[in-house]
Amino acid sequence: MKFITDKEQVKTGLIIFRRGDVGHDQYYCRVRIQNEDRYKTISLKTSDRQTALDNALEHYANIRIMVKHDVPVFNRSFSQVAEEYANMQQRRANAGEVSQARAMNVKNKVNGPLNAYVGSSQIHLVSQDRWSEYPLWRRENGVGRRNGIISDSTIRIEMTILAAVMTYAISKRYVPAHHRFEGMPKLKSARRDEFTLEEYRKLHSVGRKWMKEATTPQGIWYRQMCYNFILIMCNTGMRPPEAKNLRWKDISRAKDKDGTDILVIYVQGKGKERNLIAPKSVGDYLDRVRAQSKSTNPDDAVFTIINGKPAVWLYRDTVEELLKYAKLRDGPSGIPRTTYCFRHTYATFRLSAGVDVYILAQQMGTSVKMIEQHYGHVNTIKHADRVLMGIGGWDAMHTEMDAEIDKQEATAKAAQSIKAKQTAKPHHSNR
Repeated sequence: MKFITDKEQVKTGLIIFRRGDVGHDQYYCRVRIQNEDRYKTISLKTSDRQTALDNALEHYANIRIMVKHDVPVFNRSFSQVAEEYANMQQRRANAGEVSQARAMNVKNKVNGPLNAYVGSSQIHLVSQDRWSEYPLWRRENGVGRRNGIISDSTIRIEMTILAAVMTYAISKRYVPAHHRFEGMPKLKSARRDEFTLEEYRKLHSVGRKWMKEATTPQGIWYRQMCYNFILIMCNTGMRPPEAKNLRWKDISRAKDKDGTDILVIYVQGKGKERNLIAPKSVGDYLDRVRAQSKSTNPDDAVFTIINGKPAVWLYRDTVEELLKYAKLRDGPSGIPRTTYCFRHTYATFRLSAGVDVYILAQQMGTSVKMIEQHYGHVNTIKHADRVLMGIGGWDAMHTEMDAEIDKQEATAKAAQSIKAKQTAKPHHSNR
């Protein structure tokens, strides 16, 4: 059986026909899309030839107008376009243009919350309003890491990918340019709590006790590795992705201009790379890690699991166990601490010690603006002497004022007491 029957060319780029694989004799038309090697097939919903011709010409004219004004001709769901975009990101990752982790993250976000939100919607119906309403929907329908609240940073990442899918759709002319999302809803950035100096000392001392309480070879291995990992992170300011990418060949020993032993560590992460400087003590911690590890060749990962394979989660569960043991799991803001808190602890300690913001930004691979935005509270404490400059004289003045007021109140109280006693004397009648 032929698929196309009664085919008739109406004009160049337009035919009408019947289909031999259906149970009716209604007409269809097929329109060639200008400047593209593609066709649009439309059911004309009539078996009358003349009516079919008239309807076909009308559809042809409408499609030409749509093409002229960049109106999408083909209907596509968001999920279809998002899948195309995710596949393109994977191709870019395979070519080395972006990281494999980034491509995987795009795929996971597309197949997860984004498709749940607008996956079945036609791409041209995903409006600015739907974009703006995403944070509320996400918080109402999602659970964050460890059954917590969805973080603002997670929502921001997902919305960035949602916007990228729409930009991709515009580039492929699936939707007009005015469908591009504008702005980003303001989301509060929850600062991860660092450890205070007292908390860091507690983590250090309690961690040693915690290691000694391990009862199995596996427990001993992971607790020791986790403990040294925390010390390394708190004393280098590395990002967790940089720690995951760290190889033994990336670590070298050197001396500073004063002849002091230092470590130079080459780190990669977030599409960036740099050398950071660490004190000799970090070299001692790394020596302990090497002594435990089954993977110590130059190209091997520094942080591994017990069998020598790279540690994907960087001892997340073991770190959480130690923080709970030390009663330091939750910070002052009530937000559970994560591995990233070790980086924030490093930044806080360095700023408190007086390290220049510009130098610290280079060391940590971030911007001065980011340092000032997230650690402005440290500068206030560090410069407390300047903030409180002259406060001694101000306090002395208040002390004098308070003393004068106290004196006045005491005098008034004494006078009132005398008056009360005089009033209380018995009245003697004249004899």
